[in-house]
Amino acid sequence: MKINEKAAAGTMESSDIYIEVAPGSGGIDIQIDSVVSDRFETSIRNTITEVLSEFGVKDAKIMVNDRGALDCTIRARMETALKRASNGGI
Repeated sequence: MKINEKAAAGTMESSDIYIEVAPGSGGIDIQIDSVVSDRFETSIRNTITEVLSEFGVKDAKIMVNDRGALDCTIRARMETALKRASNGGI
């Protein structure tokens, strides 16, 4: 999947996550801001990396603002942001 434009998914509400996806400049860059980063940043990063791999994304900038989202929510928000950023195509 090619990231064509900046797109986002999610909210800043409690137990949700806001994810922005933008075209990268060579590789994957993931920036995470989380209220639970000291305990779950590695897990959040792993989930995001898994979704990127599943969609074949090799070049993107990912900005994450997490408010305690569950893994299934992180995955859903990532998939939505990726599809929006690729203009709905795979």
